[in-house]
Amino acid sequence: QVQLVESGGGFVQAGGSLRLSCAASGSTSNTYAMGWFRQAPGKERDFVAVVNASGESQYYATSVRPRFTISRDITKNTVYLQMSNMKPEDTAVYYCAASRSYPELSTTSYQFWGQGTQVTVSS
Repeated sequence: QVQLVESGGGFVQAGGSLRLSCAASGSTSNTYAMGWFRQAPGKERDFVAVVNASGESQYYATSVRPRFTISRDITKNTVYLQMSNMKPEDTAVYYCAASRSYPELSTTSYQFWGQGTQVTVSS
């Protein structure tokens, strides 16, 4: 089992920056690829970015590249999503998730999920 807890969401003006964190726990959490997804009201949950287990490889949705950067700190068992030059369309609940394979873009390929953190970007 892997437990995931997101933090760092909040309000930001367009053009601003925000960093999300996802703390992972569980004996095998460091063996999972870690992804970020987001879900706006009335829409499906969309892939944002994913980093492999070692942290050496990343993959991004076209809509966020190169504004967002995903990284992970193995020593802290934490994954980050640095968001820059943010736009109102980035407003959503952001979810952290863990997958046994990499790279995976579909929600169905992720076995564990966090509770989500709200990000609101004002224009």
